[in-house]
Amino acid sequence: MSKRCYYEVLGVARTANERDISKAYRKLAVKYHPDSNQGDESAGMQFKMCAEAYEVLSDSEKRRRYDQYGHAGVDGAGAGFSSAEDIFAAFGDIFGGGGIFGDLFGGGRGGRRGRRGNDVRVDMSLTLEEAATGVTRTIRMPRNSACNACSGTGGRPGSQPQRCTHCGGRGQIVQSAGILSVQTTCPSCRGAGSRIVDPCPDCRGQGVVQSEVSLDIDIPAGIDDGMRVRIRGQGEPGLNGAQPGDCYCFVSVKPHRMFHRDGSNLVLQLPITYTQAALGTELDVPTLEGPERLTILRGTQSGEVFKLSGRGLKDPQGGRTGDLLVQTFIETPKKMSAEQEKLLRQLAEMEHTEVLPQRKKFLDRLKDYFTVAEE
Repeated sequence: MSKRCYYEVLGVARTANERDISKAYRKLAVKYHPDSNQGDESAGMQFKMCAEAYEVLSDSEKRRRYDQYGHAGVDGAGAGFSSAEDIFAAFGDIFGGGGIFGDLFGGGRGGRRGRRGNDVRVDMSLTLEEAATGVTRTIRMPRNSACNACSGTGGRPGSQPQRCTHCGGRGQIVQSAGILSVQTTCPSCRGAGSRIVDPCPDCRGQGVVQSEVSLDIDIPAGIDDGMRVRIRGQGEPGLNGAQPGDCYCFVSVKPHRMFHRDGSNLVLQLPITYTQAALGTELDVPTLEGPERLTILRGTQSGEVFKLSGRGLKDPQGGRTGDLLVQTFIETPKKMSAEQEKLLRQLAEMEHTEVLPQRKKFLDRLKDYFTVAEE
């Protein structure tokens, strides 16, 4: 069965901005949440489909791939959502954690509600050769990790947090103004429902400590400048047992002294002489795998392109491998010997006796142009 368009699922236009997409998802998530539609399997499927659409359209890189390749460009997105809790763990931050959304997704049921850890960013610079073949790099970066002394609880080992007296352990407080009542996160315990009265001395009650970690990052073959690689679960740790964030590795590819990249294709500008273009020749041209023989046909024009199939870059999304496009240009010498000049002048005299087809067409058009101008 073919998937529905993600824009259609959320009911937004393809030009919708991030705010419109988040707003549409919040509205649909409330409408189709299983807690509000118990026993309705279709609502549960719709809820999961909305979350899948939001995961793609809220991520600029996934959205770009989806706009370009459709569902094939983002296969697997949302496949890990097996329940409403999984979806809220991934996107709970857009609901604010309080009010009707907090109650609907478990934020107002008392106890310390977990919060997904923050994502982290690292930058990596590659040569074109490394980008072409793929590479595994080990990086070191500062990152918060769960405190070993308190196992991430923030309290001194052996101690217990105390129930928040401000909210009665609910994590939420109700503020009334006339006939209106608004439920908000408790400012005293910040929604935890409890307070640490005896903080861990190692992390000072934060539950995390900063340390330097080593991380192996696998860069796929064919990655392009500006792309990013997502390493799931390698971001900041989540609070109260929630999922950790992700690590995003942003890749930059250094310019190459020989090749210019055009998507999965490589472009090589090859200078040839007038005689090579006129008479034809065979030349060794560079590729990323080593030199390869290229036949320059007799009568090659400046700017003509020859293709070496499969000598480009792999498509990181699984498409066909690109080609090496060799663009020739005729290099005119600025200096020449007396003998060379003599031979060229003899050739120039001979050219007057035979007008080549393209030059003849140009002269005819030029003649017509001047004739019209005189009239």
